[in-house]
Amino acid sequence: MADRTPPLSVEELHALVAGGEIDTVVLAFPDMQGRLQGKRFAARFFLDEVLHHGTEGCDYLLAVDPEMNTVDGYAMSSWERGYGDFAMRPDPATLRRVPWHPGTALLLADLAWNDGTPVAVAPRQILRRQLERLAALGYTAQVGTELEFIVFKDSYEAAWDAGYRGLTPANQYNVDYSILGTGRVEPLLRRLRNDMAGAGLTVESAKGECNPGQHEIAFRYAEALRTCDQHALYKTGAKEIAAQEGVSITFMAKYNEREGNSCHIHLSLADADGRNAMAGPDGMSDVMRHFLAGQLAALRDFCLLYAPNINSYKRFQPGSFAPTAVAWGHDNRTCALRVVGHGRSLRFENRLPGGDVNPHLAVAGLVAAGLYGIEHRLEPPEPCAGNAYTAGFEHVPTTLREAAGLWENSPIAKAAFGDEVVAHYRNMAQVELDAFDAAVTDWELRRSFERL
Repeated sequence: MADRTPPLSVEELHALVAGGEIDTVVLAFPDMQGRLQGKRFAARFFLDEVLHHGTEGCDYLLAVDPEMNTVDGYAMSSWERGYGDFAMRPDPATLRRVPWHPGTALLLADLAWNDGTPVAVAPRQILRRQLERLAALGYTAQVGTELEFIVFKDSYEAAWDAGYRGLTPANQYNVDYSILGTGRVEPLLRRLRNDMAGAGLTVESAKGECNPGQHEIAFRYAEALRTCDQHALYKTGAKEIAAQEGVSITFMAKYNEREGNSCHIHLSLADADGRNAMAGPDGMSDVMRHFLAGQLAALRDFCLLYAPNINSYKRFQPGSFAPTAVAWGHDNRTCALRVVGHGRSLRFENRLPGGDVNPHLAVAGLVAAGLYGIEHRLEPPEPCAGNAYTAGFEHVPTTLREAAGLWENSPIAKAAFGDEVVAHYRNMAQVELDAFDAAVTDWELRRSFERL
């Protein structure tokens, strides 16, 4: 049974509110883009009314684009349906303090319609459904995410005013693993680490990365839903802390032509006794082989879950440490799937996602793909022992348009997620494609304004 003990109990919250230490409670949920949306409540009102009865939110929160524009094509929410409400039901297992905001606690919500039916397209519900399918086989998924970001000395407001061009990175050169490089921004990194620890996350380390100003803070793996919830909280909190410090950070997959921001996802399976079900007497167990083969079989079809935006696909460049090949290997960073660890630590890493990924959707994809492999007793091919970029493997999708088409027509996706979820996220991709197709870019202006 997965540990769902919250960092802060409801009883502790009552005591903190009574003592005046907590005066605000945030109730939020991850939207399609993985952002936290919700409300701030007076703490006493939350305890008296909202904790047990929930609250409401407009259903358009799962049917808008990143700029919060209402868009067409969603069955669950539209002008024709009146843009009604869904219920936000607090999950006490996610309750925690938020150290970067005084007197504040936060917890996440599950979404339901007025008749109590879960909102099927909500990212948290999509993940829950796949984890329930996995639990029916006697397994729980243990997950860790490695999320990179770039720090700029400019505030978010200054970055906006500059059109996000000409910003000053916090480091001027590649500081991958450099102690000197991380020392330059240690005040920010230290605050991120300590505040996240205060919010109940288990911090492991911080390290520099390749792009100027790029860094990564790693957290200990946990049960899949907990990890994804913490990932969403961390991403929001990191931006809020950066803003308080007068700097900005971006998690976008590819900010410039240099190395992009990755979000490598590690996954292993635990059996009912808590043992690593992926480890066999001589290496990978049968379960792991089938689970890994399922990843390969569904990788292209599920790429929309791992790379959900136009910009996501700019990462997939040869020799960039971002994968291009549908391949797996033992500790091979040129492959989309990397098997690492030994014995109880044996696991695989999916290297496709970038920093812009919605963790709930991506992990739901990993679990669904693994279940497909188990159900069909698939076997993986021989591992790639060399450079997967040049070895002639099938290529991951190169554009959001290609990925959306594969997702829409995938029998694996429809069987695992259902027609409603497939159609909803296909429409999300189409909204982005339509907006991008209509935009005039800086690239076009530079090449065309005078010279064409």
